[in-house]
Amino acid sequence: MDLIDKNLLTYLQQNSKMTTKELSLKLHLSVTAVYERIKKLEREGIISKYITILDKNKINKGFMVLCNVKLIQHNVESVTTFEKEVVQLEEVLECFHVSGDYDYVLKIYVKDMEEYRQFMLTKLTTLQRIGSTQSVFMIGEIKNSSIFRV
Repeated sequence: MDLIDKNLLTYLQQNSKMTTKELSLKLHLSVTAVYERIKKLEREGIISKYITILDKNKINKGFMVLCNVKLIQHNVESVTTFEKEVVQLEEVLECFHVSGDYDYVLKIYVKDMEEYRQFMLTKLTTLQRIGSTQSVFMIGEIKNSSIFRV
C-alpha cells in the first residue's frame, strides 16, 4: 500500500459517497486508476464494507450505555452461549470480550433510561450465563470517530 492508497482510504473514510471523479481530482489520478485502486483494496479486504452512520438522536437512540458483564462461569459452553445470545440483542451495537474484573463490555443504544431499564429487565438479565452487570451512562460525547490513520 503506497501513499496514494493511504490518501484514498482517508478520503473514503471521510465520505464513502465521493465519486471516482471527485477522488481522481483530489489524488491527481485518472478516474480509471482510482477505480482500480478501490477494487484492489476491496479484493485485499482492506475495505471490508461501506456503511451509513445515522444521527442517533434523530432516530431516538441517543442514550448510550456501556454495560460491563461478568459471567457466572468461564468455561467454553458459558462463553459461547453468552456470545451467541448477546449478538441477537438489537440494542447491543458492540460487544467486546475483555480482561479485568468483567468479562465483556457491551455498547448499548436506547431512547432513554426507561427503555434501558426495560432492556435490562426483559432481555439482558434473562441471559442465563450472566453473574453480574455494571452500567455506565454517557453524559456527553467528546469524540466519536470511525476514521483510522493509515
